[in-house]
Amino acid sequence: MRRDHPQEPPSIGIIGFGAFGRLMARHLRDHARLFATDPALPASGTLDGATLTTLAEAARCPIVVLAAPVNRLPAVVAEIAPHLQPGALVLDVGSVKVGPAGVLRAGLPAHVEILGTHPLFGPQSARDGIAGLKIALCPIRGRRWWRLAAFLRRVLRLRVIVTTPEEHDREAATVQGLTHLIAKVLVRMEPLPTRMTTASFDMLCRAVEMVRHDAPEVFLAIEQANPYAPAVRRRFFQLAAELDAALEAHHAAK
Repeated sequence: MRRDHPQEPPSIGIIGFGAFGRLMARHLRDHARLFATDPALPASGTLDGATLTTLAEAARCPIVVLAAPVNRLPAVVAEIAPHLQPGALVLDVGSVKVGPAGVLRAGLPAHVEILGTHPLFGPQSARDGIAGLKIALCPIRGRRWWRLAAFLRRVLRLRVIVTTPEEHDREAATVQGLTHLIAKVLVRMEPLPTRMTTASFDMLCRAVEMVRHDAPEVFLAIEQANPYAPAVRRRFFQLAAELDAALEAHHAAK
């Protein structure tokens, strides 16, 4: 076990080292010792400032970040639970919070603290840096989360929003659910015009580009794992259908 000393930076274990895990590592490597694990990567070497290691070793760090897909969270929690140290802070970075919060409460030992987080940005929207971008924090168990919140505000200069899993998912069902849904439709309509475009259309295309390369699991989590997403989606399609019918009726009346 790697033990932290007052003069040393904290150790952070990252479980799941895909695109977002690596983005996170690039912004944390100057402030912490990073140990990352991923089934697709070897258990040795370095990548984006993190030391690649085993799942057990990463889970023994004082701070453990679960950056695995939401649908893999129950299995990951079961794997890391025996290795977590008393007082460790475990946090996830998924796009939905109600379901994962329940998984973390039920599956993690009582001697660890739990924080749900959702960085409201990804590799595309963070290309020019993360200062000024938003992150949602959902405290679940323990009090150490406020120290992390202070670090995120003061050092990484993120805009921290403290909320509950339920409040998060209720708002995200519209904010993310509709954004990704519209983006998926527009991608299927390609090729789209690129020459004679308006400023508003260009902004819409930039929004599509921000989510175009998200893993399929992200879209499914946003649309299916969020308990509030189906109602928002149904209302959107209902209003779109009503608008289409109104336009057809107006055209027929001419």
